[in-house]
Amino acid sequence: MERAEKREFVTELNDAFKGAGSVVVAHYAGATVAQMNDFRSKMRAAGGTVKVAKNRLAKIALQGTEAEGMSNLFKGQTLVAFSADPITAPKVVMDFAKTNDKIVVLGGAMGATTLNADAVKSLATLPSLDELRAKLLGMIQTPATRIAGVVAAPASQLARVFSAYAKKDEAA
Repeated sequence: MERAEKREFVTELNDAFKGAGSVVVAHYAGATVAQMNDFRSKMRAAGGTVKVAKNRLAKIALQGTEAEGMSNLFKGQTLVAFSADPITAPKVVMDFAKTNDKIVVLGGAMGATTLNADAVKSLATLPSLDELRAKLLGMIQTPATRIAGVVAAPASQLARVFSAYAKKDEAA
């Protein structure tokens, strides 16, 4: 990589760190190219990004961001996974790490909070922002459905009574 390419890469990575809801750092030593491509495609499909960067360049890119406290995680062969949604990157990384023992989570950051590996695992178990929105919407709609059922119940009971009397009169 030439100096201009390095400068451009550091700028892109810095912007990514600033805009990310969460960042996960992991070792990938021993992972094949096919496994890494599979991992990248899963992350891309979920709305995140995976980058493999030189540790020195990643540490430079971290300067001036809220996630600067995680610079000590960059040792050995590391990859960086990040997403705008705070749950997406940890969830995809942990799901992939379950099936692939070559991916070892070191830690990460969510805003200014530095996370260890256990915190990343805990974050991965939380529902995503879309799932939370769906649950909240369901909770809001449930009372309205119940109210409509209660209001409609007397009318339906009256209709059943009239229907029963009509059938009784027809039979007689």
